[in-house]
Amino acid sequence: MNALRAIVRYGYAPFMMIGLTGVAYWIVSELVIAEGHTWAYLLILPLLGVAYVTAFAAERIAPFYTEWNDNAEHGDTQTNIFHVIAYEMSAMNGVLLIPVICWLFPFQGLWPTEWPMWAQVLMAFLVADFAFMMMHYLSHRYPTLWRLHSVHHGVGRLYGLNGVIRHPLHQILDMVIGNMPLVIMGMPVHVAVVLGFLISITLIVQHSNVDARLGPLTPHLSIGRIHHLHHVNWGTEGDCNFGLLLTVWDKLLGTFHEKPPRPITSKDMGIDELPHFPKSFVEQMMLPFIYEPGKGEPERYKKLAEKQTPAQEARAMIQAAE
Repeated sequence: MNALRAIVRYGYAPFMMIGLTGVAYWIVSELVIAEGHTWAYLLILPLLGVAYVTAFAAERIAPFYTEWNDNAEHGDTQTNIFHVIAYEMSAMNGVLLIPVICWLFPFQGLWPTEWPMWAQVLMAFLVADFAFMMMHYLSHRYPTLWRLHSVHHGVGRLYGLNGVIRHPLHQILDMVIGNMPLVIMGMPVHVAVVLGFLISITLIVQHSNVDARLGPLTPHLSIGRIHHLHHVNWGTEGDCNFGLLLTVWDKLLGTFHEKPPRPITSKDMGIDELPHFPKSFVEQMMLPFIYEPGKGEPERYKKLAEKQTPAQEARAMIQAAE
């Protein structure tokens, strides 16, 4: 078991970020572009499923906190699945809109189509990484944006599905700020598909409950402890490490912190102002219109917290019987 745990710790991030993204790249470059099989884009969906299954398996083998793997205790799995569906549907719709946007902004000559595809994807990711980081930074600075972004931060644990937990309105802003400049420049659909897959994989790895070991890359990637510090419920102490993947932008902005000021526990995730963050998907969609930053927790959420999920009720009955 120790050997398997070591394999997961050191192999998880490379397998996800390089291995699965490499497969997605091959599907698009060889099956779609070289052979003209546009239907092959659909293969990206089961590949994304492989990513989630891998994350869940790795979380059981080498977790940061075993408490974060207790789905019944947290009672948020169903809601998070709704978030995944909403996120991926929105991402696919964004890709489908690329031809329309390119028609509205016919600046195709700006995109380096003569570059190898891998170089186009790399350039696109670097631009998106910076744009997402800045949008993330602003979302912690302005109350209106924080209301939307708080849907992502309210959860009390980090695991594979947390990366795509966000309010749809905030996701639209992310896509506009992060991807629109690339699309207006003429980014091709096939590059956008690989970019979208890479971003999804990054979010899964970044939020996974996997004790991933990154070696010398640790201070340069916003994964694991570095991102945990961003999610702590210690007031404004989590206003750091905003990067999607790279920490270089935080270092330039002065918002990078490699080590937490004190040990992070499994209970330290969330928003201190919302200790009873709602579990329901509908309630989370309503949260930005109810929650007022700086004014404390709405009474509504305290009352909702008194209601247990069916899984929690069953668990309580079992514990009472014991």
